[in-house]
Amino acid sequence: MSSNSGWPEASTESAPITVSQQISLPAEAGENPAWTGWDVLRIAALTLAMIFAFVLLVTIGAQRLVYPKLSIMDVAKMPMISVVAQLGAYLVVLAFMYTVATRNGKRFGEAVSWNWPGWSALAYLGAGVAFSVALQGLAHLLPMPKSLPIDKFFQTPAQAWVLTIFGMTLAPLLEELFFRGFLYPVLARRLGTIFAVVLTASGFALIHEAQLGRAWGPVLIVFLIGLTLTVIRAVTKSVAAGVITHVAYNGTISVLVFIVSGGFRHLDRITQ
Repeated sequence: MSSNSGWPEASTESAPITVSQQISLPAEAGENPAWTGWDVLRIAALTLAMIFAFVLLVTIGAQRLVYPKLSIMDVAKMPMISVVAQLGAYLVVLAFMYTVATRNGKRFGEAVSWNWPGWSALAYLGAGVAFSVALQGLAHLLPMPKSLPIDKFFQTPAQAWVLTIFGMTLAPLLEELFFRGFLYPVLARRLGTIFAVVLTASGFALIHEAQLGRAWGPVLIVFLIGLTLTVIRAVTKSVAAGVITHVAYNGTISVLVFIVSGGFRHLDRITQ
């Protein structure tokens, strides 16, 4: 069977392979998504375009209806504008992902290798908590800036709650679908498992770079969790397992921030 991407693909007639072989033999990655690398680029371009468009629309709407005395630039800088804009953009992107994944007649879950892990979901929840605690411990050993651009989202309790909910729902879902559902299998088909895992984790870290002030310490932490999530996807063939782990990871950080800040009432404590 020839790949519709024009990229080399692994043979589907080879003998069954073990997890260790999957990791060590890139040529046997066994990934054959129905979309191409160009489709992945289109999803990425649409995401950027929709975020820009929604930021513009939400800013104009908020300035006219809620903050008429503020300049358009002052409104655009508000953290909530960014969150609301991303929410709208992500919903559009999810719809586009659905059309890309199902255009050849497959169900969406089957196409993106959703594969719900059943009772093993509890193990992935625990893994997310463990990774979060371990990486937060590592963060104390790395040079970390006193403040980061993402801290502006924690200026008020309302902002903290909105970001927490967003970070435990739509954000991890879309990120896992894009990186582990769409990008990883295309890279694995062309480059093999090892390179696909590293490149996917690198891209995951790159999109968070601006939020982290491009400081190498926090970016390294994000790269490591991205690496973990992509290995889970490579070994289990399950995007759902990564989503569960990702939600648990973000949720653990949110719980720690909630505790340290006294229920989001003393947000100044998180930068101390």
